[in-house]
Amino acid sequence: MNTEKNAVQRHYAVCPHDCPSTCALEVEKKDENTIGRIHGSKQNSYTDGVICAKVARYAERVHNPDRLRTPMKRVGAKGVGIDAFEPISWDEALDTIAQRFQVIAQEDGPEAIWPYFYAGTMGWCQQYAAHRLRYAMGYSRQKETICVGISNAGWQAGIGSKKGVDTQEVAESDLVVIWGGNPVHTQINVMTHVAKATRNGAKLVVVDPYRTPTAAKADLHLKLRPGTDGALACAVMHQLLEDGNVDLPYLEKYTDFDDGVRTHLKSKTPEWAAAITGVEAEEIVEFARLYGASAKSFIRVGYGMSRSRNGASNMHAVTCLPAMTGAWQHLGGGALYGHGDIYKRVDRKFFHGTAMADSVARELDMSRIGPVLTGDPKDLGDGPQVKALFIQSTNPMVVAPDLNKVHRGFAREDLFIVVHEQIMTETAAMADILLPATTFLEHDDLYSASGHTSLQVSKRIINPHAECRSNHEVVQGLVQRLGIDDELFEMDALQMVDHALAQGDLPSADEVHAAQGVDLAESFEDAHFLNGFGHADGRFHFYADWKALGDRKGRLPVLPDHAELIDQVDADHPFRLVTAPARTFLNSSFTETASSLKKEQRPTLFIHPEDCSEYSIAEGDLVTLGNSLGQVRVWAKPFEGVSRGVLIVEGIWPNAAFLDGVGINALISAEPALPNGGAVFHDTKVWIKKEEK
Repeated sequence: MNTEKNAVQRHYAVCPHDCPSTCALEVEKKDENTIGRIHGSKQNSYTDGVICAKVARYAERVHNPDRLRTPMKRVGAKGVGIDAFEPISWDEALDTIAQRFQVIAQEDGPEAIWPYFYAGTMGWCQQYAAHRLRYAMGYSRQKETICVGISNAGWQAGIGSKKGVDTQEVAESDLVVIWGGNPVHTQINVMTHVAKATRNGAKLVVVDPYRTPTAAKADLHLKLRPGTDGALACAVMHQLLEDGNVDLPYLEKYTDFDDGVRTHLKSKTPEWAAAITGVEAEEIVEFARLYGASAKSFIRVGYGMSRSRNGASNMHAVTCLPAMTGAWQHLGGGALYGHGDIYKRVDRKFFHGTAMADSVARELDMSRIGPVLTGDPKDLGDGPQVKALFIQSTNPMVVAPDLNKVHRGFAREDLFIVVHEQIMTETAAMADILLPATTFLEHDDLYSASGHTSLQVSKRIINPHAECRSNHEVVQGLVQRLGIDDELFEMDALQMVDHALAQGDLPSADEVHAAQGVDLAESFEDAHFLNGFGHADGRFHFYADWKALGDRKGRLPVLPDHAELIDQVDADHPFRLVTAPARTFLNSSFTETASSLKKEQRPTLFIHPEDCSEYSIAEGDLVTLGNSLGQVRVWAKPFEGVSRGVLIVEGIWPNAAFLDGVGINALISAEPALPNGGAVFHDTKVWIKKEEK
């Protein structure tokens, strides 16, 4: 779509930075190399003309003077930055990488090379380029645990498939519950649809460990302790049974609810949960009765509650609520976590290039990159030490857990590091070969969403900055030098998208782009599981089969419960830390833009005023947080919106924003969560000490 407005063309595009929203955009194009402001598309009913402020100001990122311009090789010390590099040609860069990879593969085996990527771009072609490299060459595989491994398992345990009710049905809801998320910061479109519901008289309940901007808008905020969501959900179910606010015919027809579940929940009283969660029993009863009286209740499940050692169990317990009341039967009722399974017509494995794999290589857990690079035998198994990294679209020197160990691993002199990036991140500064990357406005791609039902195609709007190349183009150039001859690498991005769409009997890339997306929403009956849930028996499962999902030792509770697996406070570590998202950052993206930095100012610790008094802490004081993994210094801010004993630090700030040069994830364990791995970013016990002036 090209329209004239004040002599500036507007072009349709898709935001690549946030999978729940995947917003449809209108981009002001000033000329072939320059964009202006970005707007939300009104043609997409989910985006509905609304986007976050950071993407609206995306010109700050695209035209940032610190954008990488040309391939470079490191000639100075690791970690110094741009002054340690000198420009080289693309041919020299790719030749060097290919030669080093070939030598490493010959000496140590191909598993000594680890392509490492994540979701700096959510597009299917560009995001999965590193997979195509690994499968073509037999390099080590990547277990993708850093974001949704825990939450996927928790949803799957009860629901059986990753899909749910369209967010746009919220307008019809009597009650909206936002559980474990802060969409004012992370999914602003959700709030657009919540506003439609509240204008129609719906109530808003927010379940979160602190008073976020989302919680501040709620009719009821349940401020629970981190990692106790399962206890709260169980107490609500107990009260629903006590009050008779359950749909017994629905439970009989659609679930495996039985007397065993009923008996189990008898002991999960509001008083029991209050002692665990810190939420008053009266508030739990109030919420349970509000939920039980609202046939059309909608739970928007966030990722936050799952990012703990018991996160999957928490997620499963929460998914039991709409089954108890039969809310799934009603327009505006049910729940949503993500829509991944509605996109099965598009073959994701095609973009991965799995058909090229002629052997099974080992799989390394991306959340444990620190232990992997420092040679932990539990991670390496019988395979070789990792001798080379090929990194695209992620910044593990900032975002990975156990950050001190990550830094030690990257500092190894025998580790050859290739980074393909848009700006000089901390990870890029550790590279031996550094390659300049395009933004989403400079390449083509296919986008699904987890928070809505549109499949979208975004096309290049402006020319690539300087010598920047897309993820796919870089991998194409590399495999040619490595001797791979496969038609997958002969296609450009849109040809790959066309092939995948055709296999799913979907319109072409051009047609999807021209229509600004194709809606893959399921029928009401399928989206509300009235034709059956995703399990083989078609029922919702109160009894979770964790063993099938990876918990071989049976440590997670089979029935919904509070799993006491979390990093419990003790005398030496009396606080629980949550590292929540900041409004104007997205992981480590946008931390380089002036407007975001001006808004966020500096790493800040939110701490209850009474805790401040006990530790003689005043606003602006520098305090140290610590545990067995490390120490981090931040500036304190008294905040009544957090419970005593709970600490909040928003945003994944650059390491350099902290006085000791290491970020907040230095305190986060790389211990994999049950049932099958995942990063526990919100499950950390720490001590606190005021810095002497």
